[in-house]
Amino acid sequence: MSRKFIQLAFVATLLLLSACSPRDFITRRLATDLILSSSDFRAHQRFALQTGVLSGKDYPSPEYLVLQHRGWISATTARCPRELTPPPCWDVVLTPSGVDAVRSAIPGEQNNGSLLALPVARRELVGVTGIARQGDAADVEFTWKWTPLNEIGAALYSGDLQYKSTVAFRKFDDGWRMLERNLHSGQSIDDALKNAEPIP
Repeated sequence: MSRKFIQLAFVATLLLLSACSPRDFITRRLATDLILSSSDFRAHQRFALQTGVLSGKDYPSPEYLVLQHRGWISATTARCPRELTPPPCWDVVLTPSGVDAVRSAIPGEQNNGSLLALPVARRELVGVTGIARQGDAADVEFTWKWTPLNEIGAALYSGDLQYKSTVAFRKFDDGWRMLERNLHSGQSIDDALKNAEPIP
């Protein structure tokens, strides 16, 4: 092969590669970047902590039992207001250690009302585990876990439990994109996170 032919082949290869966008090929790295940049994936998990009189169906939830076991809340039986059913009702209050735990978790803009939306965990991507591509569509399977943001999050969410989700990608004229909302087919990232399956 002549030296000139090799130089021309090299230049042609460079021109071909420069015409391709990094988003033209669905790879695990691209899928990882798009999942991590999704607002749905980055959204913090919040726990709605209600104090005051609660109905019998709300108070004995697993989350409230965990908070009570940690000594952050206490509850006494209370008379049910007319709008609350079923009895019995419970008057839930924060203990002194609960006030400290909530204070460290509460966003600065919230006031100290009886309903607090506490950010308790964020998602951490463990990895993309597979890509099933068919033409201009692909399903990307990935695993993730909750990472607690504070001691309340650590009590409610295990950092050891991992989840498996599958999200749809489609190829557009400017490259591959992850579906942020449901279209005709495929699962959006929001649905993928809601339908996550725990990995045993």
